[in-house]
Amino acid sequence: MFGRLGAPEIILILLVVVLLFGAKRLPDMARSFGQSLRILKSETKAMQKDNTDEPPTMHATSAHELASKSRPTAPEATETNTSHRR
Repeated sequence: MFGRLGAPEIILILLVVVLLFGAKRLPDMARSFGQSLRILKSETKAMQKDNTDEPPTMHATSAHELASKSRPTAPEATETNTSHRR
């Protein structure tokens, strides 16, 4: 679509960036961009390390058994509904 960028096009883009942002702000922007990339990289490594250190997850049958134990049974549900009647 745009073809290859040659040296004149890159120089023109850099000139426009300098005119838009100013020469004084460019080093600060580059520094903050570099810090952001370092933070992102360290957080990504930490997340990968956490994923490898996690204990194995529960099996589907165990999760189903736990869920069924926490639900009220039918007689308990009817007792709470009938207690409000007069």
